[in-house]
Amino acid sequence: MDKMRSMEVFVRVVDAGSFSAAARTLDMSTVMVSKHIAALEQLVGARLLHRTTRSQSLSEIGQQYAEQCRHILQLVHAAETGALAMRTAPRGTLKVSAPAAFGSRCLAPAMAEYLESNPEVNLELDLSNRLSDLVEEGLDAAIRIGPLKDSSMVARPLTPLQMMVCAAPGYLARHGTPVTPSELSQHRCLDFSHWRHDARWRLGQLGNEEGTSPHCRMRSNNGEALRLAAVAGLGLVMQADAVLADEIAAGRLVPILREYWPAPRPMHLIYPRDRQSTRKLASFVEFVVQRFGT
Repeated sequence: MDKMRSMEVFVRVVDAGSFSAAARTLDMSTVMVSKHIAALEQLVGARLLHRTTRSQSLSEIGQQYAEQCRHILQLVHAAETGALAMRTAPRGTLKVSAPAAFGSRCLAPAMAEYLESNPEVNLELDLSNRLSDLVEEGLDAAIRIGPLKDSSMVARPLTPLQMMVCAAPGYLARHGTPVTPSELSQHRCLDFSHWRHDARWRLGQLGNEEGTSPHCRMRSNNGEALRLAAVAGLGLVMQADAVLADEIAAGRLVPILREYWPAPRPMHLIYPRDRQSTRKLASFVEFVVQRFGT
């Protein structure tokens, strides 16, 4: 017999005061109630109830066992209620990974609106340019830039990122504006150290891109540091349009070499297939796709 069901029957017998009364509330025969109690007594190896034709009472073991059964049933009910609540309303801690520059400039500010709309969700946002292992690190979701390799994840496409070259107006006034990639050797460029060697400053006409070897006055593994250096007039920076949008709109950076920009890079929101059922993840996916989707 199902042990949990037998515990439920036992507690109902204790509360109702008799097998027959418990049977009526459970819509079960008295014989079946007796079988459940007998199964528990066989399991624990002791009598739980002293029963006569007129009354019943708990044995000493039965009294302790009834309290423990009641506690277990309450825990199970709480677990089921909590699981149901998580499926019907966003609740719990959401663990997300995103590239540092996009995460700090675009995703993090948008999360204020998401968390305001979902007051029972907490967010742990890991901003890093390394490719985290979602399953091993217990992450709910991650944003990936570039071609995807892991087909085991659910992947929702987001708006591709257009890499663009920009410089501060003051820098261009002092050093001039390059009009072809070959002129980059005469300029100060701000280099991202985590770029692949074959992708570094890869500019050219679409379909005929060429890697360049500009003079790099500053190199960093942090895109935010490079953006701030470009705004300060230290040199040319190549970053995604979403990351530089505010600086361009404010006139702190000016796009250059437009016709030589590389092709847009794909961006996806990915998450493990077995985590689609939680409302916290579903609400996050819906928000991100709506905000950053194609």
